[in-house]
Amino acid sequence: MRKAEPRFIQRRAIRVIQTQKNPLFLFALSADELLKVAEVSRVSRDTGGRLLGYQRPEVKRHVRNITDYLNGAEVLFPNSIILALSSSVEFKQVRGPRVDDGKAEAGSLSIPLPRSGQAKPAWIVDGQQRALALSQCRRRDFMVPVNAFIADEVDLQRDQFLRVNNTKPLPRGLITELLPEVSTLLPPNLAGRRAPAALCDLLNRDPESPFKGLIRRSSMDAVSRKSAMVADTAVVKMIQDSLSSITGCLFPFRNIASGETDFDSVRKVLLLFWTAVKETFPQAWGLTPSRSRLMHGAGISAMGRLMDKVMSNIPIHTPRAPRLVRAELARMRSVCHWTSGQWEELNMAWNQLQNTPQHIRLLSNLLIRAYMTKRRTAA
Repeated sequence: MRKAEPRFIQRRAIRVIQTQKNPLFLFALSADELLKVAEVSRVSRDTGGRLLGYQRPEVKRHVRNITDYLNGAEVLFPNSIILALSSSVEFKQVRGPRVDDGKAEAGSLSIPLPRSGQAKPAWIVDGQQRALALSQCRRRDFMVPVNAFIADEVDLQRDQFLRVNNTKPLPRGLITELLPEVSTLLPPNLAGRRAPAALCDLLNRDPESPFKGLIRRSSMDAVSRKSAMVADTAVVKMIQDSLSSITGCLFPFRNIASGETDFDSVRKVLLLFWTAVKETFPQAWGLTPSRSRLMHGAGISAMGRLMDKVMSNIPIHTPRAPRLVRAELARMRSVCHWTSGQWEELNMAWNQLQNTPQHIRLLSNLLIRAYMTKRRTAA
């Protein structure tokens, strides 16, 4: 008679209560078991543009190096995999006298094995490269430590993913894309980037935005990335600089005390200015950075600093605002050499500009000087 397939993986585990809603569990799984119960939640977008998942793509060389080590003779693998578990798991405390001072309790953890077509009951929050290496190694029974917490909500999973990787070199683009989706209290170095990251996302999806579909995001598929010319990190930095500097045109729309941002007014300023930029330099808009320095990190940053000067003089809520911004930027047509020619004052060909602090500073100063000179002459 054929033996019935097991419905659960059962493990001895330690339960640690830090919060009643999201208890922690410490246990071990074999390499074979890990990928049976755990998904890698890849960052992507659905057809409506909503962000899904949070994990970066696998780093094949890193996975291969770990796999080679796991296939060796003497293997010590102390780094734990961090999982978010579905509330479908069950924990039963061991009966008997308590010896843990009430801070932790031993028991048995039952993790359901998914049937065909069912979702897996766990998601990898940290250790996806290690988990993939374990799935490819020859030692299918190799046991690895696991730390897990109960979290059905993807928002909490993203929050923990960002915290765990806060001191690791996560791709900056992935961080900026995930930040707007996390509603919990974040460390200061991440919290200050949440509003700029959300505004970058808005610019890339807003039908009225000149940047619609042009900002490169980690969640994009290969087809979408071909038409995305601008690095999201450049746009986020441009917005962040204006919001955080007292001379920035976006600074008045941010409440420093409460941390709140007037998104409607900031959106208005950004759309007014960058739409006028697109209309003033149509031959340079939408090209790859190698063909247009306007789409380059240096161009975005320098024009962001020019934006602070231009938009401080524009009444943004009047019907004539678009015409006024276009008139201000028209002064810059003869100054800018985004796709050909020479930046005479900088003694550089148009495509010698690089996305470095020095070149951004030189270009910013050139644009602001020229703009202020032309305004004084016109007056």
